[in-house]
Amino acid sequence: MIRTPPTAPYRDLRRDVYAAVAAALLVTASVLVGRHIQDTSRTLFVDWPPVLASWAPHTGPGTPAAVLVAVATVAYGPVLAARLPWRTLLPAAWATSTVWILSLALVDGWHRGVARRLTTRHEYLQVVDRFHDVPAALRGFTGHILLDSPDNWPAHVAGHPPAATLTFVLLDRAGLRGGGWAGTWCVVVGATACVAVLVALRALADEALARRAAPFLVLAPAAVWMGTSADAYFAAVAAWAVALLALAVTRGSPGWAGASGLLFGLTCYLSYGLTLVALIAGAVLVLGRHGVRRHPVVPAALLAGLAVVPAVFTLAGFDWWEAYRLLVTRYGQGAGGIRPYGYWVWANLACAVLVTGPATVAGLRRTAASLLRHRIGARAGVRLAFLVAAALAALLVADLSGMSKAETERIWLPFALWLLPACAFLPRPRLWLTAQALLALLLNHLLLTGW
Repeated sequence: MIRTPPTAPYRDLRRDVYAAVAAALLVTASVLVGRHIQDTSRTLFVDWPPVLASWAPHTGPGTPAAVLVAVATVAYGPVLAARLPWRTLLPAAWATSTVWILSLALVDGWHRGVARRLTTRHEYLQVVDRFHDVPAALRGFTGHILLDSPDNWPAHVAGHPPAATLTFVLLDRAGLRGGGWAGTWCVVVGATACVAVLVALRALADEALARRAAPFLVLAPAAVWMGTSADAYFAAVAAWAVALLALAVTRGSPGWAGASGLLFGLTCYLSYGLTLVALIAGAVLVLGRHGVRRHPVVPAALLAGLAVVPAVFTLAGFDWWEAYRLLVTRYGQGAGGIRPYGYWVWANLACAVLVTGPATVAGLRRTAASLLRHRIGARAGVRLAFLVAAALAALLVADLSGMSKAETERIWLPFALWLLPACAFLPRPRLWLTAQALLALLLNHLLLTGW
């Protein structure tokens, strides 16, 4: 009897499943090995490796809403994403993403899930009162980074340039005081990141691919850590910088280029590690190179905008390079100097799997296949694959740097969001969306995350 070879779609689906299973095995290995290291040497400084969390099965007031959003997005998301007018799709995606992030945060309750997140001893709101004189605080910022310095900054304040802390200082000055407002800011602004990615995809690839990616961007497992984390806000700023650059190079607009440069500058003063977003920006410039050649004013406007935020902070007395040098020393003084690189260099990738989900792993397999089979720029799908590959490269550089040992489920959100569009390559979107939703719900209801 002659066996009929499997059809190409079935063969591709099987390979997608193999990739997802391999990723699940990576996560399993990181849990088992991490548990052994933590139990024997206590050098990981996390309770449930590879993520910073504790095992604590629970439900909360956000559980019904989270389940409802998941079911509705799986059932109707792909159809609505394909049929809604583009100007309606964008706010719909933002609203749904906001509800998804907030409902997952509320599984832990309003106090623990939202209001208290940014008020703990490591967080930004601890030092708002120390910025009553902002110019003086900026001039003296580097003097409080090291652990042995007087009145050293809390971990997250010391670990980021001052624009991160200043955001919450300005919220406080505007009357939006306390952890509740700060957490709400991070959720609402962070949820706009999915809109920025959609705008960039439409400009650089095509609208059909952007629409296919939309439900996956909305229902991302990353939402577990976007509510409520300042890194969600950072991710949104970085995403909009990339999106505006995409509009600038495809439309020849110096205005969008200047705005993009302004946000890129702000991004670098929100987080040192987000200088790696330059790799994604570089991919945008490569994909839009014809527009750049036709409109040389675009890169000039980009550079002009890029100079604004660094110039303001430098004139105010903050030295970015000196602060980063001191941060590297501070990182070695704390848990970062003890956590074993040999574990985290691969366990961080397991964290990335949890943040982006099995659908993204399968999508990345198809991304690689697309790049191998076709020349860059030949098709919209290859352009999308090139953009995703740039984000993956940024994430891998961050991993190899050794400055991201643990907590990457939160720290790498700005890179992880650009991996999610790989899901646009997948057939049977409802099947993969179900897997994404189940992962997020399980993580949020079985673990108590913290940072």
